[in-house]
Amino acid sequence: MYSEKVMDHFTNPRNVGEIENPDGAGQVGNPSCGDIMRITLKVEDNIIKDIKFKTFGCGAAVATSSMVTEMAMGKTIEEALKITNKAVAEALEGLPPAKMHCSNLAADALKAAIEDYLKKQNA
Repeated sequence: MYSEKVMDHFTNPRNVGEIENPDGAGQVGNPSCGDIMRITLKVEDNIIKDIKFKTFGCGAAVATSSMVTEMAMGKTIEEALKITNKAVAEALEGLPPAKMHCSNLAADALKAAIEDYLKKQNA
């Protein structure tokens, strides 16, 4: 059902936690399945230097959260904004159709954290 990569990111998630005083924070949820994802990030010179996630949800939700943080780490804000749900799912070597919404949540949580960062920069 799940790829080896999904299982690896579920059993050994990367970047778990929350950054104190983050430069950006985003939280999204899916009311139909109950999954909630929160991503916090630190940005220096327009580059994501640290990123953490907290997820309440199924194994696929944890795995997609972990993968999206790995994909965004070290990227510029512009590069990170281009990370799509499809790219997250492909990086995990696919997700079952019923779990594809998890990759949407992960990409949306990343975008929400970046939008929060950008809003703070323009304040």
